[in-house]
Amino acid sequence: MSAADEILDIVDEQDRVIGQSPRGEAYAQGLRHRCVFIEARDAQGRLFVHRRTPTKLVFPSRYDMFVGGVVGAGESYDDAALREAEEELGVSGLPSPSYLFKFLYDDGAGQTWWSAVYEVRCELPVSPQVEEVAWHGFLSDAEVERRLTEWAWVPDGLDAYERLRAYRAATG
Repeated sequence: MSAADEILDIVDEQDRVIGQSPRGEAYAQGLRHRCVFIEARDAQGRLFVHRRTPTKLVFPSRYDMFVGGVVGAGESYDDAALREAEEELGVSGLPSPSYLFKFLYDDGAGQTWWSAVYEVRCELPVSPQVEEVAWHGFLSDAEVERRLTEWAWVPDGLDAYERLRAYRAATG
């Protein structure tokens, strides 16, 4: 089954399931669905950053400071966060990511999804999927900040990153 054929829950503005749709259709029609964003840091506290492959359905060849993806039909956010983190980092036995908060992403052009943000410590050697990740590295916070204006980032990841910074500033 291709990624476009994966079945997703379609949700309303309160994140209640109102139907299901293949992923490709959900994207093409701008149907609201669910996604997870996981901030992965190594033992030194550096952030996992990667560039998406040019074949990705959404935001090809863009940089991202989160691993993650869509939540499958009937799947919980927590289960999706662990599955996506292990898949994208290419590891197994990762600790369960810690849930931080959820927000409704809306690009203003018809693409919108509920986004649950998590964090996880990954002390295992990573081996990201070559179909998903064209380049990766663990970067210091200062390096990520420096690259924010230099690299083309996924817009939903940038939104989540800004919200995560505000969340951490508010929660101390």
